Amino acid sequence: MRIIFGDTLVRLGGRNNDIVVLTADVAKPTNTNKFAETYPDRFLNVGISEQDMVGIAAGLALSGKVPVVAVFASFLMRAWEQIRNTVARADLNVKMVGTHAGLTSADDGSSHQALEDVAVMRVIPRMTVVVPGDRQEIAEATEAIVEHRGPAYLRLGRDEEPKLFEGENVFKLGRAVTVRDGYDVAVFSNGAVTSEVLAAASRSKVSTKVVHVPTVKPLDRDAIVAAARATGVVVCAEEHSVIGGLGGAIAEVLSTEYPVYIRRIGTEDVFGESGSHSDLLRKHGLTADHIGAVLEEVQRRRAHCS
Repeated sequence: MRIIFGDTLVRLGGRNNDIVVLTADVAKPTNTNKFAETYPDRFLNVGISEQDMVGIAAGLALSGKVPVVAVFASFLMRAWEQIRNTVARADLNVKMVGTHAGLTSADDGSSHQALEDVAVMRVIPRMTVVVPGDRQEIAEATEAIVEHRGPAYLRLGRDEEPKLFEGENVFKLGRAVTVRDGYDVAVFSNGAVTSEVLAAASRSKVSTKVVHVPTVKPLDRDAIVAAARATGVVVCAEEHSVIGGLGGAIAEVLSTEYPVYIRRIGTEDVFGESGSHSDLLRKHGLTADHIGAVLEEVQRRRAHCS
């Protein structure tokens, strides 16, 4: 995920001389070092000072540049006050990229695992929030947020290699995509978790509609309501807290537009912990096996209610 992001930035930098990339002493881990090597006069490493990084980006935006700040998602949250007050309130054209999000920075433990970032970013007015799921979608989403006018947050994992889409034009800002059709249960997911959902659906006897939702804000309300109407029961899965993320956003929509039973899969009201990424995914129920068990459970509930 980080590699395709870095490569895309270099390509976009060749097309737009106004793009400036900033990081907080993590150029190599975020793969922005490639941009630094290619366009050294348009790259800034501010050191471990995320608040300053966002403030400088705001100034660059006011000067007509297109600043892209890239840092670990957990540490970008250190600059939330600057993101809210300096960038979003003024509707500045700053692009924020949080890498190593969710549980993907597993070995580094709780301090590095961003499980709340989607929630705290999507609550900010004017903020666009995007969580792509595979390499092709990351490339297109990176281009889309750079071209989009206004503040945006792009959330990336660390080393996942899922493949969800074939061809091009797989991403459109604000659009959810049905990647598997079904009639018993609708599952909404994003990021690399969608690959686990698809694996669960392919093994399950439950007819599962899988809707990939890379744009958490603005949400594709029509697609969400249509999927809920088609199935009557909903599951949301994400590598994020169940509080305030994709599942929360979908619950907000359906509570007023089409109330149905919703089961949310993600981390509960906890911080992260050290361990392998695969072990942590299993612990929090974000593997295909556990998601498949949830599909069976909610299908039984659906049958009982009907």
